[in-house]
Amino acid sequence: MSTKLRLLFDRFTLTLVAVVAAATLLPAHGQGAVFFKHLTSAAIALLFFMHGAKLSRQAIVAGVMHWRLHIVVFVWTFVIFPILGWALRPVLVPLLGMPLYIGVLYLCVLPGTVQSAIAFTSIARGNIPAAVCAASASSILGIVITPLLLQLLLAADTSALGSGSLLHSIGRISLEILLPFVLGHLARPWLGRWMDGHRRLVRNVDQSSILLVVYTAFSESVIGGLWHQVDTVSLVLLVVVCAVLLAFVLCLNTWSTRRMGFRREDEITIVFCGSKKSLATGVPMAGVLFSAGAIGPVLLPLMIFHQIQLMVCAVLAQRYLRQSEPEVVGSGGLPAGAGR
Repeated sequence: MSTKLRLLFDRFTLTLVAVVAAATLLPAHGQGAVFFKHLTSAAIALLFFMHGAKLSRQAIVAGVMHWRLHIVVFVWTFVIFPILGWALRPVLVPLLGMPLYIGVLYLCVLPGTVQSAIAFTSIARGNIPAAVCAASASSILGIVITPLLLQLLLAADTSALGSGSLLHSIGRISLEILLPFVLGHLARPWLGRWMDGHRRLVRNVDQSSILLVVYTAFSESVIGGLWHQVDTVSLVLLVVVCAVLLAFVLCLNTWSTRRMGFRREDEITIVFCGSKKSLATGVPMAGVLFSAGAIGPVLLPLMIFHQIQLMVCAVLAQRYLRQSEPEVVGSGGLPAGAGR
């Protein structure tokens, strides 16, 4: 019960709301905005350097053998989710307006989460090595696939996108995200043991980097008139849309996975890796792909969906745990100390 409550009402979520409020009341501007922009670039590099250093090669080797599972996760992340976002345009544009709809579409083309997908898989006693591999591969592939899908699905309305070309955007994302990730992974032989021994410090740095990026992005959007574009009714409707989208994906994902005959531990991995979207990747990517004035409405759906997925998946993971056998299940068994 304590684990579930901690995931439902975690301090990071409350801090995230406080950061948005701070950016609304005290947005960075002038030289302060320039300072935060440079600081944010360094924070993003540090964030993905640590993600790379935390990725074990043994987990990659152990997880990559489940190729059928990885194909299913890929299809959910980069095919079914984007199709849903594109198909809902006739409904969502009149309901939310174009700026928020673009945010929902951006949410749909993002890669999945890494840390929380693995954490929920661990709690539910799913296939942890496959979850590590699937979540990490999704994050890396998203560097190229997300901008490509976004350009494709917004071909008729690119006013919110930045002025750079697609190749320029992919190059910037690779430089800011992929390069630090690769360097961090290469440094794992020297840093891995230290990071494993300082998990709380690493998590605090990780979350602080995300909060800094959110503050900088929302400051730009508030100065650009964010809250004149988004009213209270639109926010409430957006929460409903995000909740319905997640519920539909989780139900269809679970049903189709069982129909395909996956083992229980693999089902758990597919459900958690194929239904989640990454705030850590989505926020810095938005700064590259979108104009400054569009970043706020683009990030709102992601931030709302992020919190809803944490709450729902926390309950779902506990339900899987209660239904599981007492003993550790096959190759998806819980390593010593994981999820405890």
